[in-house]
Amino acid sequence: MLDSRKLSAVVLVGGRSSRMGRDKATLPIAGTTLIERTIAELRREFDDIVVVAAPESIHAATLPALDATLIRDEVAFAGPATALLLGLQASRHDLIFACSCDLPMLNARLAADLCSMLEDQNDAVIPMINDHLQVLHTVYRKRCAATLEAMLARGARSLREFAAMLDVRAVGEQELQRIDPESRSFFNINTPSDYAAAIRWIEFRRK
Repeated sequence: MLDSRKLSAVVLVGGRSSRMGRDKATLPIAGTTLIERTIAELRREFDDIVVVAAPESIHAATLPALDATLIRDEVAFAGPATALLLGLQASRHDLIFACSCDLPMLNARLAADLCSMLEDQNDAVIPMINDHLQVLHTVYRKRCAATLEAMLARGARSLREFAAMLDVRAVGEQELQRIDPESRSFFNINTPSDYAAAIRWIEFRRK
């Protein structure tokens, strides 16, 4: 396992949450908010955490004080690629785990383990669940920021297109299941029913 003092994490906040109907980052969950829960989990393995949020006018009244570096998008709802670029640029370390804020069962040990899978030639380590690359549960090298910036400059915004430009090590479910047998770390909240399911699972685990 890599030294946790040399690992960065980037958490993206600020999507429209249209299916959820309310801001996901500040959803109450297990006595805290989802964003605070995410940061507390990442703190177990990462010493440098950057939260990229929507512009001040959007989240100033709702985001709690966070144990992380908070930076803001210049434009609201510009998409995850723009936010990821800001996070990569602001991170202190070379290895950077990037995720969204809506992962209630995020497993920091799994995230750190993904960092340890990065070979010298790799730009990124990306889990693959149900044959889909999880581009927002990924380890990127800091040098990827230059590639992402160039892609955005030509008007492209897809993180999957970004991933296709990198030297990627894809990690299959069998490898991931050593730490996260049920792939809970990848469960994200998009709808009220997802939120209810997350609360039920967390309450079950606390019994």
